[in-house]
Amino acid sequence: MKSFGVVIFPGSNCDLDALHVVENGIHQKAIPLWHKNDTIPDLDCIILPGGFSYGDYLRPGAIASHSPIMRSIKQFADQGGLVIGICNGFQVLVESNLLPGVLLRNDTTRFISRLVTMRVENTQTPFTRLFQKNQMIKLPIAHKDGNFFLPGDEIKNLVKNNQIIFTYENNPNGSAENIAGICNEKGNVLGLMPHPERAFEKILGSDDGLTLFQSILSSLEGRK
Repeated sequence: MKSFGVVIFPGSNCDLDALHVVENGIHQKAIPLWHKNDTIPDLDCIILPGGFSYGDYLRPGAIASHSPIMRSIKQFADQGGLVIGICNGFQVLVESNLLPGVLLRNDTTRFISRLVTMRVENTQTPFTRLFQKNQMIKLPIAHKDGNFFLPGDEIKNLVKNNQIIFTYENNPNGSAENIAGICNEKGNVLGLMPHPERAFEKILGSDDGLTLFQSILSSLEGRK
């Protein structure tokens, strides 16, 4: 059995969803991680869930990036550990410099909550290995600050290094190059705005998110 840690910040509201999909979707051990902890147990994967960490009072994810637990998560990622940031978790990852870029206010300036269609651009990562290249999937979004931005030259580097993992079919927020999710150069840290943990059963409108968590599990099992 693999162990997945789910970080809980003040204002997290998708932590229970993440714990639920690990325990009931892929039937693995799910461990809540409090943001004030400066150490983490022996884990196989860490999930930074969605929500409004610290109320987004500065910038989304900015205060959370300085939480004690993030030092341990950076070390975990540097050593090759798998880290996934979902929505606000993605914002925490860019604010922590674990991923490049910034997430700006949606170009509509409004909060958007709906199911979107995405394309899987890269299947050579631990998070996407069970998808098909160019597969179209549906996941829900729920954000006001999901407009991904990088200067043009740095966007070109993302393309060159195959770090763009998911793109929107119909860009809902103005993200550069329709980006919905990216990974770091090593491919062990993923950030995405859509919520795979809210799409692991058909009754939720889509079960495409389950494949992402199954991919993680498959990758972990392949490491042993």
